Amino acid sequence: MNNTQIYPFERNRYYPKKRLSSADYQAEQDYFNNKRRFLNGLMYGSGIVCGLGVFSLDDLSLLVESGVAIDGMGREIVVETSDVKKLSSIEGFDSLKTNEASLCLRYREEPVHKVYAIDQTDPDKEFQYNRVKESYELFLMDKDDIPERFEMESEFLTKGTLLSSENYLIEFIMPATVSRSKAVRARVQVTGLGDGDTKLSYSSVLQTPAFVGADGANEIRIDIQDLDIKRGESVVYDYWLMTLDNPSFETNIILKTGTASGYENDVAVQVPANFALKVLLSNLQPREIVSREIGRMNLELRNIGGQGDFIRLADLKLVRTDSAYIIGEVIENEVKSYITAPAQDMARGDYLEYFVKEAPIGGEAGIVYSGNTSGDENANDNSYIPEIATGVLEIPIGENARRGTVHYSGEIVHGLGKGNVYVDVGYEYIREDESIGVNAKSTIYGNPDIFAQDQRTVVNAETAVRVLNDKGSFVVGARLLGNVDYLVLTYRWVAIKFPAGNDLGLTEDYTGKSIAPETPTVRMGTKENHYFGVRYNNMDKCSVTYELTESGSGSITSDGIYTAPAKPGVYEIRIYCTDMPVICTYAYAIVEKAGYGDTDERANKAASV
Repeated sequence: MNNTQIYPFERNRYYPKKRLSSADYQAEQDYFNNKRRFLNGLMYGSGIVCGLGVFSLDDLSLLVESGVAIDGMGREIVVETSDVKKLSSIEGFDSLKTNEASLCLRYREEPVHKVYAIDQTDPDKEFQYNRVKESYELFLMDKDDIPERFEMESEFLTKGTLLSSENYLIEFIMPATVSRSKAVRARVQVTGLGDGDTKLSYSSVLQTPAFVGADGANEIRIDIQDLDIKRGESVVYDYWLMTLDNPSFETNIILKTGTASGYENDVAVQVPANFALKVLLSNLQPREIVSREIGRMNLELRNIGGQGDFIRLADLKLVRTDSAYIIGEVIENEVKSYITAPAQDMARGDYLEYFVKEAPIGGEAGIVYSGNTSGDENANDNSYIPEIATGVLEIPIGENARRGTVHYSGEIVHGLGKGNVYVDVGYEYIREDESIGVNAKSTIYGNPDIFAQDQRTVVNAETAVRVLNDKGSFVVGARLLGNVDYLVLTYRWVAIKFPAGNDLGLTEDYTGKSIAPETPTVRMGTKENHYFGVRYNNMDKCSVTYELTESGSGSITSDGIYTAPAKPGVYEIRIYCTDMPVICTYAYAIVEKAGYGDTDERANKAASV
């Protein structure tokens, strides 16, 4: 293996009548080569600069496109023309032990241009090679044999343990130093330590005195339900916080007493009773904090991590036959490592404009804004899309509540922040729906007396809402219009925030436009999947966003694939136009334990209704 130590650097010192040998000339070359390679590795790192795509021409042949790479020693690797190789002719093929291999590229030197040597003192050296050609070679190795890249852990992040057991590790991670009045991401990372088949449920509340979340509260609610991952796998949950302009130099994130609980396969596991994570507060901008942390790593720490002397181009899935390997699939995504070259900045900026909308004056650069995408730069000058939030609240009334009594909810945080917010509430109840033959959730906004036929299940009460504009919350009051024997009233609340004064500037006419789920109600088993398609009424097809209105109600992907939770129940999915949140609809999943038999028939019946 070649010596990878290229410094300290030494160069020739010339003086009159100095006798130069081949070693001196070699030192001259080494000095400039090593200096260039040192800067390559320090400034650019290792990876692919351009090209080097990998394609399968047939079951037995590969094509590697021309391109340039820099290896972990800073050496340039140039593939000047596209290279076609038979799989069996690539070095390392005969040593493969599995059906998953990695195609790699490395630097190679070879002597060329044989010439007659002047020095005749050694008869075995009558000829010498006059040049050294810088070339490359391709080779194969088992994917599992690729060495893991060791990264030195810096002091940029701070972390603490929320739960540790034989099967799982839950850590809370965020930057050790944050900027005042700036957004910061906190992360909960769950790592599997066991062999799988153990479902984890964990919940807790972390109090964040110097930070506020999207709902304006100084806390983070963590709710993990029925997670099942194996050893080495990890799942992350991100929470975006806004750092307050706190005058202190440090703060602590602590566990709210009595809120932590953990279960593995419904069996309680021990969780730490106390948790505290110290975070420093700074007036530096985020870019300065990051630059300082990256720049403080010394050369010795950089070298400890080490860099490979090869470049990984692609992974190959192979199919073994009686006589050979056949190329099943070539995988480049998440395999290649690319170098960010300054010469590509202009093209990179042009391409990124298709994904990132320029922030308005006073906005935070790099934030993606949704809204008008027609290309008219003035289209959004006077437009505004209201923010909407919804949820469920309960008002306790006790036994045998009498007519005329007034009962109040607790203070509810709507999550839209301070300011002018409109809040409406509707009575929510469960009744038998004859159209689908099961109990279904219904909500009445306005006077419940109009739906007299449901008086067995509907409590007749008038409601009022007091919005606390300066606190970002509200309180609901209900006056009973008849005697009831309920213990709790359940209401669905909807909050809409508009700008103050005459700044609404709504130029879009939503009259007659609506969306509806293709299957409004579906029956399904626990952990089953269902896709909620959307119908568009009096409008063009647009991007829609899916969200679950309650925690613990399963999961839904950005493209509408809902996964039911392990717990049976009736769960609500909100669907709205991403650029026009006022156009929204709801779908419902009736989740029962697996094995209820006629799911498809009843689901189709519900869809037709």
